[in-house]
Amino acid sequence: MVKNKNIKDMSINEASDFWDEHDFGEFEDAQEVSEVQFSLKKKKYVGIDGDLYAVIKNKAKTLNKSEDVLINEWLSEKAGT
Repeated sequence: MVKNKNIKDMSINEASDFWDEHDFGEFEDAQEVSEVQFSLKKKKYVGIDGDLYAVIKNKAKTLNKSEDVLINEWLSEKAGT
């Protein structure tokens, strides 16, 4: 994982790995958040052929995007949304 990567740019898996290896006490300038509001979007997961996923993963990496973002962009374009 890139050491200077901004937490806002991390995937959930990267953030999980980060906090497995770090402690909140390491960040003196960090402030504890007392209230967080967010809304969750429903997601539907579909199966993708392993070979096709490997191609998508490589393409996403060259574009500096996650596979999820790239797939959603492509599907949105195809669906006309």
